Amino acid sequence: MATTTPARHATAIGGGLVVIGATFHYLGPSFAVLLFAHLDAMGVAWLRMATAALVLALVRPPWTVWRAAGRNERLLVVALGGVLAVMNATFYLALDRLPLATVAGIEFLGIIALAAYGARTRRNAFALALTVAGVALLIQVRLTGTPIGLLLAAVNCVGFMLYVLVGHRLANVPSERRSAALDRLSLVVAIGAVAATPFGIGAALPALHHPTWLLWGLGVGICSTVIPYLTDQLAMVRLPRATYSLLLALLPVTATACGIALLHQLPGRQDLVGLALVVAGVAAHRPQEPTTQGDPPDGLHNPRHQRPGRVAAGARDDELRRQQLAGLAPRP
Repeated sequence: MATTTPARHATAIGGGLVVIGATFHYLGPSFAVLLFAHLDAMGVAWLRMATAALVLALVRPPWTVWRAAGRNERLLVVALGGVLAVMNATFYLALDRLPLATVAGIEFLGIIALAAYGARTRRNAFALALTVAGVALLIQVRLTGTPIGLLLAAVNCVGFMLYVLVGHRLANVPSERRSAALDRLSLVVAIGAVAATPFGIGAALPALHHPTWLLWGLGVGICSTVIPYLTDQLAMVRLPRATYSLLLALLPVTATACGIALLHQLPGRQDLVGLALVVAGVAAHRPQEPTTQGDPPDGLHNPRHQRPGRVAAGARDDELRRQQLAGLAPRP
């Protein structure tokens, strides 16, 4: 089925949200680098989650969100909170032992798998091939480092895959609340911070005696957690999972752009070719599957294959999703 104009519009908005999130995601490490000189990796990871949870709690208290959430929504936020705690910890622990390009390259392997699973047309398979080639040129992965570092990077890769899978399901749970994305994020990050507390609070305690360190931690929390994860949820509700996974290839593109704009690091020929391939791959991709909870196959949406009660419930869910997207749409 050809991609409609609304679908292309949703893809453009989703891509823009991914770029915004990626921009702030790469600003966060500038604060984290300052903290690494004083705290170990687990302390930085916990401070990131704790400060983000505090900021979000001031806007959307997680306990009120928990009371308003349904059973399925609660299960998903608990699962995603645990995933975030493990993913952030293993990312910083791996980064302490491996080059950033190696960690990012291993992390991207899981995203390739998700995008490949959803590439159900030759056009999208070709788009994926272009994107993977471009990312490979940009990050120039070299599998060097300690075995424990590579293991931690692999765990982070699995965590990132679970983040996309669980996060996409959560983003597409029908809700009558226009602030559902922000509400859920507040609860998810609070759960992640609590889960990480036994492993990271001890390492973060020295920061309590240094207000400047706490401010750096706040910068990491806002730039690396609050803004990127919120834009992720807003993008996931607009995009099929495979399309969102492919658009994550824009992260190294955004990193290169940030290097040009902020650090005056001009890209070489290989970088320019990589950028061109990623942009071409993203432009060539066309969403195929509907953006629904978990992206089930088309047959599962066929009323002839469902009981009447499920058809009615599905119709109500579809209407709630339309209202959710309408609430997110910009006002004229």
